[in-house]
Amino acid sequence: MADGPVDHSGSAPGNVMARLERPRSDERTRIAVIADPHVSTREEGTSKLFEHTEAHLASAVSDINDRDIDYTLCVGDITKDGERWNYDAADEILADLETPFRSVPGNHDVFKEGYDHENLPLSAFEERYTPDGELPFHERVGGVDVVGLNSSGGDDWLTDSHDGLVPEDQLEWLDETLPELDNPLIAVHHNLPTMSEQLVQHRDNNEPEMAIPPTLREPEAFLDVLEKHDAPLVVTGHLHLPSATSERGVREIMSPTTCSFPQSYLVFDVGPDGTEVRLIPVADHTGMMIGHYERHTDSYTGKGLTDMAAVRLAQFPLVDES
Repeated sequence: MADGPVDHSGSAPGNVMARLERPRSDERTRIAVIADPHVSTREEGTSKLFEHTEAHLASAVSDINDRDIDYTLCVGDITKDGERWNYDAADEILADLETPFRSVPGNHDVFKEGYDHENLPLSAFEERYTPDGELPFHERVGGVDVVGLNSSGGDDWLTDSHDGLVPEDQLEWLDETLPELDNPLIAVHHNLPTMSEQLVQHRDNNEPEMAIPPTLREPEAFLDVLEKHDAPLVVTGHLHLPSATSERGVREIMSPTTCSFPQSYLVFDVGPDGTEVRLIPVADHTGMMIGHYERHTDSYTGKGLTDMAAVRLAQFPLVDES
């Protein structure tokens, strides 16, 4: 008999978050998606549980190595705030990963005005975490075409805000690239408007003091390109909770963070029948209780996001197109 309320003996943990019709491929492909690790070696506390970020990322790496994963993709915020030493700490953990690792930048990975430390330049981020040393990128992985976009900014653009933007040059590249791809999975840090609207609805209905995190600027131009080419799936992070939405026929799956409740990553299993998305915890029951408490008591915004996460976890799967 189990000693507590959770007993995973005899089976691998994880719950089905979504079953999607697309993408689908005759060649089964498994992609792990990590979001918002926020690795920090010199800070502690806050709802991000900075003192546990290295352990949480290491737990994800260890679990990925045991799951026959083909590829690991991060949708941004590898570090607390783009510090070189935190990138080095993350890379030391990621060195144990047995799959290729790629990432798009998050708003906390790139330079923002007011930082009192030397940020890792965007060119160095690209060299470390993209297949050809540049963004945007496309890489074929088994039966999936992984596309990475930068919505977060760089050394000389979007430095005055944590908002997101997919700029015109990337939209032109995407417009030219998507027609050549069979099964695109598009990774970008910031969310589509209907995903952000979920927070507004929660605030208005449940948590009036809740702040809305930075959103995507000029999203309609981005959606125009996605809709034009019938893009099946966009994968995001940023809001630190699992959720799903669909806008103008474009499906978005948002990955929770490894750093705070519900400390987890996602596995996308793409096959002939479509894509199954499974949420995998990176903390045990005690760690989840700590994560829930710290986030829930951190602020009105932390409480709101924690409540949203708990409601969604209780309603899995969030999407079932099977």
